[in-house]
Amino acid sequence: MKRKIIVGNWKMNPTTLEEAKRIFNFTKKIAKKSSSLHIVLCPPSVYISSLRSRKATPCLGIGAQNAHFEEQGSFTGEISALMLKDLGVTHIIVGHSERRAGGETDEVISKKVETVLEAGIHPILCVGEKERDHNSLYLEILKNQIKNSLSKVPKRLINQIIIAYEPVWAIGAKEPMDPVIIEEMSIFVRKVISDIYGRDNAIATPVLYGGSVNFRNAGDIIVKGGVDGLLVGRESVNVLGFVELLKAIELI
Repeated sequence: MKRKIIVGNWKMNPTTLEEAKRIFNFTKKIAKKSSSLHIVLCPPSVYISSLRSRKATPCLGIGAQNAHFEEQGSFTGEISALMLKDLGVTHIIVGHSERRAGGETDEVISKKVETVLEAGIHPILCVGEKERDHNSLYLEILKNQIKNSLSKVPKRLINQIIIAYEPVWAIGAKEPMDPVIIEEMSIFVRKVISDIYGRDNAIATPVLYGGSVNFRNAGDIIVKGGVDGLLVGRESVNVLGFVELLKAIELI
């Protein structure tokens, strides 16, 4: 049975290394006992080296929230995929809606995906529409977002990528998207991938859902939404809530 992939995007939280270690260690205890989950925690980059364990936990990986598309150079304040790999990072979030809102284009994101793959790291490619319309134009927007962001990915590497479908309008909402609609959208995402890379690759590429996920709704999203895992934001730094979320998925 394929392990469910749970990615915790800590964003710019917490404010101290002590608290970061507390969250990480709680999650690590659950990961050690898990037989059906693969957990990837993406803390702020300043904490990565301190959280990396010398003794690897197979079900727990360290991820990063972003990387520059160049390997090195005059890019003040930026971090490259190679630097992150040297710290033990296994996954990097690329194209998150907050980065896109800050000006990142599909072209920039496609370069980042390419660079992350070349570094031997798994990109977690975020895609999702800003809003829905009655004419279903959002489907065309999502399709182009996926195609453009994957434009530099050869067929042999597509299964190294994780797609995280995260509709912008659902982020921070009181409730996530209806699981039935999540399933429809995950099927649509796979169809777009299938059109580019073939049916077998579309089936093999993990598709996650993100947007107002918590321990109360995580099980339904996985079971009824037909996704391979979750991209969790604010709940991933709520120790008790995130642990309960992991336990709920473990029981599926």
